Amino acid sequence: MINRADCERLDRRDPLRRKRAAFRLPKGVIYLDGNSLGALPRAVPGRMRALIEQEWGEGLIRSWNEAGWIAKPAAVAARLAPLIGAAPDEVICADSTSVNLFKLLVAALRLRPARHTIVTELGNFPTDLYIAEGVRELMPGTHLNRVEASGLIRALDGDSAVLTLTHVNFRSGRVHDMAALTAAAHGAGALTLWDLSHSVGALPVDLAAAGADLAIGCGYKYLNGGPGGPAFLYVARRHQGAIRPVLTGWMGHAQPFDFAPDYRPAGGLTRLLCGTPPIFGLIALEAALDVWDGVDIALVRQKSVALGDLFVRLVEERLAGQDFVLASPRAGAERGSQVSFRHPEGYAIMQALIARGVIGDFRTPDILRFGFAPLYVRYQDVWDAVAVLGEVMADRAWDAAVHRRRAAVT
Repeated sequence: MINRADCERLDRRDPLRRKRAAFRLPKGVIYLDGNSLGALPRAVPGRMRALIEQEWGEGLIRSWNEAGWIAKPAAVAARLAPLIGAAPDEVICADSTSVNLFKLLVAALRLRPARHTIVTELGNFPTDLYIAEGVRELMPGTHLNRVEASGLIRALDGDSAVLTLTHVNFRSGRVHDMAALTAAAHGAGALTLWDLSHSVGALPVDLAAAGADLAIGCGYKYLNGGPGGPAFLYVARRHQGAIRPVLTGWMGHAQPFDFAPDYRPAGGLTRLLCGTPPIFGLIALEAALDVWDGVDIALVRQKSVALGDLFVRLVEERLAGQDFVLASPRAGAERGSQVSFRHPEGYAIMQALIARGVIGDFRTPDILRFGFAPLYVRYQDVWDAVAVLGEVMADRAWDAAVHRRRAAVT
């Protein structure tokens, strides 16, 4: 039976152990919610001060040119491109995941004008479903086919224009087989659009090897770009010439500072920009990406699986008979970098954990979700988190009115 000393030994042998020092982690906190909002990299505050005090404070509007602000959507995207198996000119940072999904869903339907169906998973991330519903209403004749994960391939037919999926399910953490599903979609004549928000920075992603057509993702989870940080979108080079932007904003114009009265799309992915780039968010994400310098994503994945496996084992050994039911795949290779357990009192238990310094999150109706960001979560953190969970259950700390009160953000 594993003990805390064993976990400490694993930490000493961890090839990623030195990366933890690159993050500012509060004392007395075990942070297991990096799958929702990444921890603060130490490099970010200083870079933001320079942005505010020098580039904005002194450079003023000159910094669009002199500090290279205008080029940041492409420059920051080029930094993260290797993490998703993309060429630098196939990715650009812009807007939010929801806006980017809207742009690319419309683009996909336009690329397949004789087809009218969007295929997706019934348990897809809600905003992805909502955006697809909005596209259906905007484009008459469009159908939305939501099916169980097991029925996705069967749902692809001659009217399927695009298969859109979140690579890692936000509730269970189950990973879709990107290559197999992309091949199935292509076999039916459809495109694929992947949401990488719960994947990038947590496990190897290779869009090119999978033959993916389109993708989106956010910068604030495992990439640690800060709350509401900018998102990114991917378009395989083979589609870029045919992509027609639906949001024809001035930054997507071929010559935005000519201020011409008529729209003319820029080349490449620049045409998918819309409004003025959010420089604060882009600079924060750019600085956060420094922590990935020299990191082997295969080692990240190896540690991610090991942390998740350890958590599952400890919860099931030490809290047997406490009504915790594993809601994630048991096999680590089938999970992203999170583990979810179901419990009838899930919300209150999570609030009691947070009050004691173990931060995860809750997803309705009954899921306690724990994320393991391998760059800063240790094996001993997993041991300690389960120990605190045991205390919360033993003394029924969760059964207090304060922990049952629903907050706006869960």
